[in-house]
Amino acid sequence: MTTADIAIALVLDAGACALGVYWSIGLGRLIGTLRHVPPASAGLGLEPSGASACVIVPAHNEQDSIGGLVRSLRAQDHPSARFVLCLDRCTDATESRAREAAAGDPRFEIVRVDSCPPDWAGKVHAVWTGVRASAWAGSADVLVFADADTTLHPACLRSTLALMKDGGLGMLSLLSTLTCERWFERVAQPAATIEMVVQFPLVRAGRDKDRRAFANGQFMMFRRDAYLAIGGHGAVQDELLEDMALARRIAEKGIAARVMVSADMVACRMYPDWPAFQRGWKRIYTELSRQRPGRMQRNAWRTLVFGTLLPLVTIGGLAWSAGLLLREPMAPWAVSVAVCLVALALQAAVLGVTFRLARTPLWCLVVYPAGAAIVAWLLLGAARDLRRGRGIVWGGRTYAREARRTG
Repeated sequence: MTTADIAIALVLDAGACALGVYWSIGLGRLIGTLRHVPPASAGLGLEPSGASACVIVPAHNEQDSIGGLVRSLRAQDHPSARFVLCLDRCTDATESRAREAAAGDPRFEIVRVDSCPPDWAGKVHAVWTGVRASAWAGSADVLVFADADTTLHPACLRSTLALMKDGGLGMLSLLSTLTCERWFERVAQPAATIEMVVQFPLVRAGRDKDRRAFANGQFMMFRRDAYLAIGGHGAVQDELLEDMALARRIAEKGIAARVMVSADMVACRMYPDWPAFQRGWKRIYTELSRQRPGRMQRNAWRTLVFGTLLPLVTIGGLAWSAGLLLREPMAPWAVSVAVCLVALALQAAVLGVTFRLARTPLWCLVVYPAGAAIVAWLLLGAARDLRRGRGIVWGGRTYAREARRTG
């Protein structure tokens, strides 16, 4: 045993200990989530709700996905569901494919949106236009907002409406089950989603006090009186994350709300290719931070340290200590090996359960450090773009965003 051996082992063990503490906290939060946040499928065991529901879907050039959504809406087994498709300045075959998939089903209504005022976000304006134009939306007990790139399980509305009734909720949102086929969906998407949930824990999103308001715009449902009480989408006209803005207004009004994991009730392909993935998550992180680049930078370094650097340090520490233990079977080296194994096991346990909930293949655990590094890079890039005054490109338009210095 040399002094250098001891020094290196101590440094590597310190990194492993830090990693273990971080993921121990993560394990505690995960257990709390599993205890207090049921999956969306839990509503199937509850008494059905008799509430009428109107699903409103904004769609801007969604010819490749609109057919799958429409077919999934047609399959809904809730008897009083109606569907409004808001076609927002579409220049492709979105409308013809939507009509083909609807096959004359009288439960569908199409609202064309031909323009968008400059002081509105395109998606928000399309939704608000549909809410005001549709008689079904004007009379339904519950308004449901879903994205055009989602598909719903046939029992989705029945289950979520039952959960809303049982919990006395004014708002219910689901974290979609995301597709995992393209390389960036397997490598970067799990880490990107985990980073979002770290910032906005699901347990806190459902608290009456000390709520951390959160919602996912891919699937949100509102009791009519709650939606009207917050002013609807008309009150968040310029928001690029309208779901978060609506959730904050729900919290300000003290209206009960929950966010749950969809458990296959809602599936979504968020982005068709890598450039769109980068643009989309930069927009999400920018708006989650409320345009504060300093906050994004701090989150980036946390993600890089605990998601990439310390796991690699711990793996190195395990290899180093195991090598020393084979050369000199001594208690300190055995302890070092144990510390590294425990830290890596804690990380694997938290990520493994999370991946199972998200329906992400478990082999993706191996590439998680690379995904965390990509997420850190996206966060830093979003902060840099914000400071340089680069606009956010979304839905065929560029939106200006100014950096905020506080927070």
